[in-house]
Amino acid sequence: MDVLSPLGYIKVTAVRMQGLLLLVLVKRQHVPFISGINTNYTRTGLGGYWGNKGGVAICFRMYGYAICFLNCHLPPHMSNIDQRLSDFDKILEMQNFEKEDIPNILDHDLLVWFGDLNFRIEDYGLCFVQESISNQDYSVLWKKDQLNMIKKTDSLLQQFQEGPLLFQPTYKFDVNSENYDSSEKRRKPAWTDRILWRLKRELLNNPVDSEERERFFSVTLKSYESHMKYKISDHKPVTATFEVELKSLLLTTPITLVPEGQWITPYDLVVSYNQSPDFISSNWDWIGLHKVVIRHVKDYVSYAWVKDNLVSSSEGLHQVYINAGGFPEEGGEFLLSYYSNNLQGIVGLSEPFQISKNDLTPEDWREKKGDPLMY
Repeated sequence: MDVLSPLGYIKVTAVRMQGLLLLVLVKRQHVPFISGINTNYTRTGLGGYWGNKGGVAICFRMYGYAICFLNCHLPPHMSNIDQRLSDFDKILEMQNFEKEDIPNILDHDLLVWFGDLNFRIEDYGLCFVQESISNQDYSVLWKKDQLNMIKKTDSLLQQFQEGPLLFQPTYKFDVNSENYDSSEKRRKPAWTDRILWRLKRELLNNPVDSEERERFFSVTLKSYESHMKYKISDHKPVTATFEVELKSLLLTTPITLVPEGQWITPYDLVVSYNQSPDFISSNWDWIGLHKVVIRHVKDYVSYAWVKDNLVSSSEGLHQVYINAGGFPEEGGEFLLSYYSNNLQGIVGLSEPFQISKNDLTPEDWREKKGDPLMY
């Protein structure tokens, strides 16, 4: 976050199960259009009692479309291919999010599936595999990659797309090196670390040139590569970059925040906001005051419960009182957020604004505070 937050990324949620970690970071301008955030996990290690194997998932709606990221760690070893498939089926079966319109993980518009899937290269011996890698003749190895072989006959896996494996197998390396396993076990290299995606059939079959389409969501893979320079693991990390084109199902954010008057520290202030007619508020909604560079949703300098601190409400316009106890005395550039408990996310962000350092005496401030533009 030291690197990404200055670039405008905000961590909206995360889920962890032992060594499996999944984070979702979103550019600030998109955050109010992310809603319905939920996390889930499924243990498959030791018959479902241990979380060293299994899957963690984060699902949400983005501009009205249902998105899910699924990070899996499946069983290792060449012979455990059936167990890998069984664990994947179990993860899909148990990843339910208690939503009427999305009862199962496969009901999302986009499912991105990735992780240490542990599929191996069959038949070929170690020397042949290593020689093929040295010659960058990867295509001959693809034919015996277990995942590629299974996709030819498995109807579910056929629904998942993957980019071409134009990089060398990412497992198994000696730690702190670029050399494949030199231990006594001499593990055969394999593409264990994979990134796949699946679009809902309705979106796949939607003609691009149709003028009558109501929903359009397109995903294009821009890059799929490994990174040899990282040496702290016996795996090499894999990244994928996608370009998403969509027809937004949300034209406006549910909440529009407006800072009232001139903000001067350290005096209490009032925030105004408008809400869309179909937005349902909760007693646990809150408004946060953030510095412009936000690391995560709860990275605020002050906040107020919306219902508890409501000052006035009329014709969709609401005003909420914020205590200045957490305001930084030096002032600076800030913005406001509205967090919806029902939607589990920020549904409104203000434009950045300035909070000035107070140079007034208490008497001068009390006189100005009577000005309706100030409060």
